Amino acid sequence: MPDRSFRRFGIALGIAGLALLAGCQARPLYSEQEGTGQKLASVEFADPKTRIEQVIRNNLVFLTGHGAGETAHPLYEVKMTATSSASSILDLTSDDDTVSVSNIPVAGRVQVDVTYTLTRISDSKILKSAKREVVALIDVPGQSFAKLRAIRDAENRAARETAEFLRGEIAIALAREPQSPPVWQK
Repeated sequence: MPDRSFRRFGIALGIAGLALLAGCQARPLYSEQEGTGQKLASVEFADPKTRIEQVIRNNLVFLTGHGAGETAHPLYEVKMTATSSASSILDLTSDDDTVSVSNIPVAGRVQVDVTYTLTRISDSKILKSAKREVVALIDVPGQSFAKLRAIRDAENRAARETAEFLRGEIAIALAREPQSPPVWQK
């Protein structure tokens, strides 16, 4: 008798496991069946106000449009604000926090903060609103121009990485959008 109840318990456990696995949905993020790639290509990005916003926007236009540029007929809009700040990692006692007294490069960081909103244009419904921050580490040299260039390069790296994160988050939000029915023409 215990052998039979053990077998029934095993079968019931197996059926429960299969039912649990049936509820899992793993699919490609940019699945053409879901139309996510087409939805990404129909996203418009608001005009930038700062250089950092321009770099992020340019990368997003390239990534979402697959190099084809901006869409002529947008269905979604992304508005964003971005700022960057540079700081030293070390606690220095000199007057200038970014250059050491011995002219040895100092470790620093550039942080890019972005707040964005993804909106469906047809009904102005907000699909996603979030904040993202990305840090790029740098070595700040003692020369003034080299210091400015190092900060600018770090801002560009952080802006490109931010664009990659935003593209992924926008794609996830658009994948949840119902697919519009095909438009039939005569």
